[in-house]
Amino acid sequence: MSSEPSIFDTVYDRTETDSQKWQKYEGKDILPMWVADMDFHAPEVVLDALHERIDHGIFGYARPEPSCTEATVEMLEREYGWKIDPSWLVWLPGLVVGINVASRAFCEEQHSVLTTTPIYPPFIFGPKFQKRPVVKAQMALEGDRYVMDWDALEAAVTPDTKLFLFCNPHNPCARVFEREELLKVIDFCERHDLICCSDEIHCELVLDGRKHIPLASVSEKAKERVFTFIAPSKTYNLAGLGCSIAIIPDEKLRAQFVTATRGIMAEVNNLGYTACEAAYRYAQDWRDELQSYLAGNRDFIHDFVKREIPEIGLYQHEATYLSWMDISKLELKDPVGHFENHGIGLSDGVPFDSKQHVRLNFGCPRSTLEEGLRRLKAGVDALR
Repeated sequence: MSSEPSIFDTVYDRTETDSQKWQKYEGKDILPMWVADMDFHAPEVVLDALHERIDHGIFGYARPEPSCTEATVEMLEREYGWKIDPSWLVWLPGLVVGINVASRAFCEEQHSVLTTTPIYPPFIFGPKFQKRPVVKAQMALEGDRYVMDWDALEAAVTPDTKLFLFCNPHNPCARVFEREELLKVIDFCERHDLICCSDEIHCELVLDGRKHIPLASVSEKAKERVFTFIAPSKTYNLAGLGCSIAIIPDEKLRAQFVTATRGIMAEVNNLGYTACEAAYRYAQDWRDELQSYLAGNRDFIHDFVKREIPEIGLYQHEATYLSWMDISKLELKDPVGHFENHGIGLSDGVPFDSKQHVRLNFGCPRSTLEEGLRRLKAGVDALR
């Protein structure tokens, strides 16, 4: 772990701002480490582009400039060797919107949506909001590493299942799935004739030099039934600007998806497009430094928990800034409430379909993380 100071060590005051993360505990001595946004400034190259766009002074209805589309296409080829056609892109104001639209587009009300759990809560809630039933298959553990449980998936899928919601890199399990695993996903979807939505919003947050592989890129067959969600929001801390992308190679699926958006989906705003282009075109060095810093934060968590609070279980952590923690040994009826009483706000595992877990966001300066872990330990100490 480097002892050199980092731009990510700077602590910024987000209180009394529009931050959902910090407003949740306004006026309370509770450190927010729950929702998935980071306490870092966006890259300077993105801020510069936003200032230039604001100085233009006119903010009418927006469409992406050709240069924005080009930056996205070039990023995908540069980072993943994935050559896409610009016509495959459908711009969205958010990934959660996309999950809801996909449920409407590819399922009737009698059709179920399949996902693995634990999982990012909108995978469960989104289809239900659209009156589509959800069927769930628990992931399996190989030692301290989450993997797909193929037997559980086969048991969960039904003839009425039409859509499979897949997450890679995985939130909250922090896995980066390997090519052989991805090929099995495609084989599973082929055998059950499933459309597959692959949420890859954390694809630039892989750690330790790992390489993300887009699911739709693994074979020609994959392109016929897989569509992908990406966004600059998580990596470059731009979630509030509302700019996400669906990549849908198959023309028929793309038309179904676009039809399902009509009349219900807001447009992406001017600043979202501007930030997206700048991030994808110019911010690779910033991202690389972020990945290194986050890996250091992850290692700090693992070292601290192993030494100070071994009652909490951790897993192999390959991507994201979200630590999935097993608190089953603490036997708490209200884990989040308990830790809030000791000054730290965590994400409850229940909406992820795993009540014996909490999720901790470590996308923050090291000093903030140290204080958060001190409070986490105080919560455990109170039970000893």
